[in-house]
Amino acid sequence: MQRQETRVRAKDLHDLGDLDTVDRALVRLLRADARTPNSRLAEQAGIAPSTCVSRVRSLVDRGIITGFTAELDPAALGLTLQALISVGIRVGQRQAITRFADEIRALPEVVQLFFLGGSEDFIIHVAVRDSNDVRDFVVSNLSAHPAVASTRTSIVFDHHRKGPAVPE
Repeated sequence: MQRQETRVRAKDLHDLGDLDTVDRALVRLLRADARTPNSRLAEQAGIAPSTCVSRVRSLVDRGIITGFTAELDPAALGLTLQALISVGIRVGQRQAITRFADEIRALPEVVQLFFLGGSEDFIIHVAVRDSNDVRDFVVSNLSAHPAVASTRTSIVFDHHRKGPAVPE
C-alpha cells in the first residue's frame, strides 16, 4: 500500500479544527472503533505507525479527540428506564446556575446535562431502574431545590446516538 502524503497542505485544511485528510481519516477510523490497534490504524490511514502515534497524540492534545471510552448499555446494568427532565430556574436564582449544574452533574442517575437557551434552562438525561426512581429523582433533587421553578419529565422509548460528522 502506498503511503499518503502526511504534510499539511493549505488546500487540505477545513475549518473544523484544521483537520487535514490524514487527521480526518484517523478520526473517522477511531470513531468507528476506538480500540483499533495502532498498526492497523496506520495501515488503514496509509501512514507509518510512528506517524500514526504522533498524529493521534496531536488530535488528543488539540482537544479534537477528548477521550476513548467504553459505551455501556444502561438496561444491561438494570437501568431500564431513561428520561429527559426539563428544568426551569427561578428568575431570581440565575446566579445559582453554575452551582445547580455542578450539583446535578454529580448525581449518579445523571447521564448527561444540557444547559440551554430558550424556555427551559436545563435538560437532564437520567437512567434509572423504573418510574418510581424517576419520581424520587425529581422530588428529591429538583422539586425540593430552591433554584428550581419548574420541571417537565419525558420518558425515552428509544434513542440513536450519533457523533458529529467528519468532513471527507
